[in-house]
Amino acid sequence: MNKEKLLQQKIGLVLSGLGNLSKIFAVQTFAAKKLKITPEQFTVLAVVYENDGLYQRQLSAMTLKDRPNISRIVTILENMGYLTKLQEAKGRKVLKLSVTEEGKRIYKEILPIILSIWEETIDGITDDELENFNNVQLKLRKNLLGKVNIQI
Repeated sequence: MNKEKLLQQKIGLVLSGLGNLSKIFAVQTFAAKKLKITPEQFTVLAVVYENDGLYQRQLSAMTLKDRPNISRIVTILENMGYLTKLQEAKGRKVLKLSVTEEGKRIYKEILPIILSIWEETIDGITDDELENFNNVQLKLRKNLLGKVNIQI
């Protein structure tokens, strides 16, 4: 396929729209299940759950969310009792994030819902198609990360 034809297909707009549809589907599913946490908050909780002891700056880099947004989400999750901030060293203000027992419980409760959302999203797509898509999106991400300056 030639590059001009790809440009005419507006692949950037398609990818952006796909991301928005995915967010809307997750938000609507969480609302229908009357969950007390948003998909965005769950994403942050999941990253800390899978990488205990992260600094907020690392969390920002991993989620591609700016520091004020991460700070807001972390505060909400902390107030809900899902995350704690642990002082790294005596006298230092650097704090590491850790998931509480309640945070682990809610993570395990919501994970099947996330997997269900994923199953509905990939319905009708073969394993080979998913693998190809994943390989392409990883290359696109690598290309873009090498070209942008993200202030985290």
